Amino acid sequence: MVTPAPVRIGIVGTYSTGKTTLMRRIEMELRALGTPALRVGGLGERAAFLGLPKMAQHTALSSEWIITTGVAEELAATVRAQVVLADCAAPAALAYYTAALEHRAEKALPETVTRLRSLVTALSTPYDLLLATVLDPAETLTGIHDHDPGFRRLVDEHTHELLGELSLGHVLVTNDDASRADAIRLTLTMASAA
Repeated sequence: MVTPAPVRIGIVGTYSTGKTTLMRRIEMELRALGTPALRVGGLGERAAFLGLPKMAQHTALSSEWIITTGVAEELAATVRAQVVLADCAAPAALAYYTAALEHRAEKALPETVTRLRSLVTALSTPYDLLLATVLDPAETLTGIHDHDPGFRRLVDEHTHELLGELSLGHVLVTNDDASRADAIRLTLTMASAA
C-alpha cells in the first residue's frame, strides 16, 4: 500500500504581517479535525542564537542556513504529520537577503544570488500551497525591537517580486479577516483531499 505524501504548505511575507498567527490558526483547525499537522518555524531566532545575522543584516550564509535548515525540518516533519506547515518557507530567506542588500546599498556576487535562487527554486517545488502575506502600508507597528519601516517595505516588495520571477504559484493573503478565512478554508480543503 502506498502512503500518500503529506501536504506541505508554506507562508512567506515581511515581518509582522500575521504569518505565524495564521499558521498557528491553521494548525489548530487541522488538529481539531483530527488531521496530524506540524508547524516548522522560528528559524530567524535560532539563526540569531547561533550568531548568524538576521533582518537588515541578513547575509548569504544566514540565508542559506535558514533555507536548508527549514527544508530539512519540514522533511523530518513529513514522517509524523499529514500536513506540514512551513512558517517562513524557503523563498522568505532569499527575499530578506535581497531586501537587506538593497537596504544596505550593497551588491551580492552574481554567482551567490544564482546559487541561492537555484536552491530556493529546487526546494520550493514540494509546496502544495504557498501563501504570501501582503503588507498593509497603513498599518503601523509600535513596540517592536529593531523595527525599520523602510526595511519592512523592502522585504514585502522583494517577496512578491521573487515569487513572480521564480514562477512560484501562491495565494495572496491580506490582513483582513475575510482573506485570512479564505486561506484557512483553502488549506483545510487541500488537507482533506490528500
